[in-house]
Amino acid sequence: MIYALTLVIVSAALDLLVGDPLWAPHPVAYMGRLISTLRKYTEKLAGDNILGLRLGGLLITFILIFLSGLTGWFLEQIALINLPLLSYVGSIILIIGLASTLAARSLRESVLAVLEALPEGSNKEQLQIARQKLSYIVGRDVWQLEESEILRAAAETASENAVDGIFAPLFWMIIGASFWNISTDLPGPLTFALVFKASSTIDSMIGYRHGRMQWLGTAGAKLDDVLTWIPSRIVLLTLPLVSQPLQKMPSLIHSAWVDGSQDSSPNAGISEAIYAHCAEVKMGGKNRYQEKLTIKPLLAKNSPEASIKSVKRILNLTLRLEFAWIAIIGILLNYFL
Repeated sequence: MIYALTLVIVSAALDLLVGDPLWAPHPVAYMGRLISTLRKYTEKLAGDNILGLRLGGLLITFILIFLSGLTGWFLEQIALINLPLLSYVGSIILIIGLASTLAARSLRESVLAVLEALPEGSNKEQLQIARQKLSYIVGRDVWQLEESEILRAAAETASENAVDGIFAPLFWMIIGASFWNISTDLPGPLTFALVFKASSTIDSMIGYRHGRMQWLGTAGAKLDDVLTWIPSRIVLLTLPLVSQPLQKMPSLIHSAWVDGSQDSSPNAGISEAIYAHCAEVKMGGKNRYQEKLTIKPLLAKNSPEASIKSVKRILNLTLRLEFAWIAIIGILLNYFL
């Protein structure tokens, strides 16, 4: 348990300081290639047959989860071998692997890049650059968005992806660490983190509600909902601790729960809602996905519209909450020493 929690803390620090180096191979890139390949063959075999697409999607999900978990477990077992050099190298690989499942620095930099690209005045060319940078981090149609909508999209993706990219992986790392407290033969922090990352990647690539993907991505989307359910609710309970006076905590949680529960997603609505209320920024409204209009419930509707200042406030809240989570992990580590 001590070793596993130490790995989690070091990997979180590495992610905050370094992020994802462009020169380093990233697990998500390999997952994405495998998903694309499996999807191509599945669609070729199933065509428009709904049952075939559902079964194919289930198979894609199983293969990705199994291979990701097996890879994590194999690397963990190498690090646990009682040979000094191999154990040392294995620990470094585990730390890099764990850090690669976190996205604190990359999320922050991606959102800030959108804000920095926003024009001062009516510079249409600069606005187009901001839209392009936004398209890298959101799934909605961005090419007709004006500055106010770009800011709202940045606020919403900074909120939702904080859970998907930081707090959910951290949660599953801690679960993996607790498994090692039972036996180091069991799956550990990297296994659980990679399984979650595989689920999240499947959902982001094929978990859509249009075309063949509404059947092909069902299994992956449902699994991602299950794996994100607890972390999103822990964020609901803990974000007010680093954002508002404690006496406001009950009302913030209640308001966020009421607003977020109206969203069709069991987790995204909750995640965005607690950020909306804690950062005091209005979210939700009309979005377009694949040219199809979707109306999301309004969150913190009495708060001001998103601004550069409020988006940065969301990013800073995420940073504070991650430090709080790391501090809690450190307390657990001290308890087991």
